[in-house]
Amino acid sequence: DGEVHINESKNGNTEMFWNPTSEVRRQRLKRHIVLFEEQTDFESERLWQHVTSAINKGDQHKATQEKFVLEEEQRNAARERRESGTEWKPLLFRQDAVTNEWRYKYEDLRPWDPLNDIAQFEKDGILQTMERHLSTRMSNHKATCINNQITRHKRSAKDCRRRKTSDQPSNHSQNTESSCSTPESVQELSDDDGKYLGFESLCAQCGKEMNHLKEIHSAVLSLQKAQQDIHR
Repeated sequence: DGEVHINESKNGNTEMFWNPTSEVRRQRLKRHIVLFEEQTDFESERLWQHVTSAINKGDQHKATQEKFVLEEEQRNAARERRESGTEWKPLLFRQDAVTNEWRYKYEDLRPWDPLNDIAQFEKDGILQTMERHLSTRMSNHKATCINNQITRHKRSAKDCRRRKTSDQPSNHSQNTESSCSTPESVQELSDDDGKYLGFESLCAQCGKEMNHLKEIHSAVLSLQKAQQDIHR
């Protein structure tokens, strides 16, 4: 989020390459790091602390020495495991059997969803995303809406049966029975696309959220396709 200049070595000219505006700086992601005292011995900041310190002091010779010490320790540890037949089992990485490359176990390559994703963070080396769970809320609301409609439908059927057993002329009773006929089983009704046979249509909020989710799903599919194209 700082200025970047291009220095032309031949003629000594300097050109502005990147100068982020205040709006760009405001939109930058907030950086969170694990406190140094809470890091384990093999986390990067603690493991490379002496190399980093030497680089910050401009001591390239010291930085090279410290780097060599770390790498030599890793070679010795690998040699000891090989001699003892100990299998190395990484906690956060797996080796691809086809490409022989190491991949992060918990990588998340899906596009960022600003409507559902709140924040992304790392805990104990595992990348996680905090979500609003809009789809879950939608499902719960739709289930409540359906249950309410079923209750009203059963109550209406009960009132209808009560009227049929009343002391009315037989021909009127037959008309009442015909006008109050109901499906045999409400549990068999499908809720696909918000269409309920023999029920009222979805409430306004439920229908609005369903349309909203369809738009989100369509946008996410488009982003995923674009990401796949970029990756290729």
